[in-house]
Amino acid sequence: MSNIKDKLYTKIQEWRPRTINLVKNYADVVVDEVTIGKIMGGMRGLKCLITDISYLDPNEGIRYRGHTLPEVIKLLPKPEGSEMPYVEGLIYLLLMGEVPNEKEVEEMLEEFERRKTVPKYVYEVIDALPCKSHPMIMFSAAIMSMQRESQFEKYYKKGLKKEDYWDPTYEDVLNILSKLPEIAAYIYSRAYQQDKHRHSLPGVDMGANFAHMMNKDKPYDDVSRLHFIIHSDHESGNVSAHTGHLVSSSLSDIYYSLSAMLHGLAGPLHGLANQEVLRWLQSLMKQMNGAEPDEEKMKKFVWETLNSGQVIPGFGHAVLRKTDPRYTLQREFSLKHIKDDLLFKYVDVLFKVVPPILKEHGKAKNPWPNVDAQSGVIQWHYGVTEYDFYTVLFGIGRAIGISANIIWDRALGYPLERPKSLTTEMLEEIAKKAKK
Repeated sequence: MSNIKDKLYTKIQEWRPRTINLVKNYADVVVDEVTIGKIMGGMRGLKCLITDISYLDPNEGIRYRGHTLPEVIKLLPKPEGSEMPYVEGLIYLLLMGEVPNEKEVEEMLEEFERRKTVPKYVYEVIDALPCKSHPMIMFSAAIMSMQRESQFEKYYKKGLKKEDYWDPTYEDVLNILSKLPEIAAYIYSRAYQQDKHRHSLPGVDMGANFAHMMNKDKPYDDVSRLHFIIHSDHESGNVSAHTGHLVSSSLSDIYYSLSAMLHGLAGPLHGLANQEVLRWLQSLMKQMNGAEPDEEKMKKFVWETLNSGQVIPGFGHAVLRKTDPRYTLQREFSLKHIKDDLLFKYVDVLFKVVPPILKEHGKAKNPWPNVDAQSGVIQWHYGVTEYDFYTVLFGIGRAIGISANIIWDRALGYPLERPKSLTTEMLEEIAKKAKK
């Protein structure tokens, strides 16, 4: 057992009494009301899930283990000469709840190094799919093919104690997370680069390795680190996170859970937003004949768009009530590295003109930009111009947070998810009684 695993076990032992106490002594305490509106509205805002990994604050954005994203970027150790932290350091933070020091990050890097070789049969599975298959199909199939490697399934069949479920799950998580960058890069080369794949470099971190395999020069290593970090977790209620949790609650292993997570992420209402924003921006540039963006012209265009009943993609958020910190971090990176990019100039002008217009328009609860307003533009600038690959990039990051959550779900013995359903007629009867 590595030092990381020893330390995680100690933390699990310390945490378990808290969970047991809540279930044993406070099970009847009311947390939220289940209204008809919440039932019919997809349970939006209903407080019924638990995670200690992240929390979405309406005013500060996502917090990882209590730290805001700007704090995470500042506190986590960084590779020499890099602006962005080690992704491996983030994984340590999400698992342990503590900011790692250089030695602890080095140990996590060593864990990933010894696990990151992708089995030959995974490439064969990808190669067996038609070249025109969607990259997310390839990604999901590759992950599913590795289910044969599952340590959890192996030990569960031998009669694993419930309190030890987290142990082989931890092994599965590190095994799969270490391989995702190479699998994704291989899919990219096969789908878009005539199989010009570059295999992993030994002894480098996830961000640098992914940039190498994607055949991208600096600062794409920092682009990758930033992208994976800011997309890694977003509470438990979004489609991809909840799907991963739900499947895992049946004691399916991490390979099944992450594959299911990707299927949720592939939906246009969830993981495709950044490419929709990019498509809209490029359409806007075309309407403007590729001219430099002008604030007055942009204001006129935004008003015309809103008055026609359409929305401005990339603005607004279901929970946030200020600019998404994930957007701000990307904006700061863009101002430093790609400020002369024409697409970014459009994003920059929209950032200045849209929020005041949305406030005046009065229909948007949050007039500020979200993460998707910027992420596709950065990828496009650095040559990743294939929209369909963006959800694969999203999937690498999101797998990190979901996996950390699943380890802790198993450690604390969370049960199978099984909410109760009602019929429309039953709800109508409840509504009638409430009126009397």
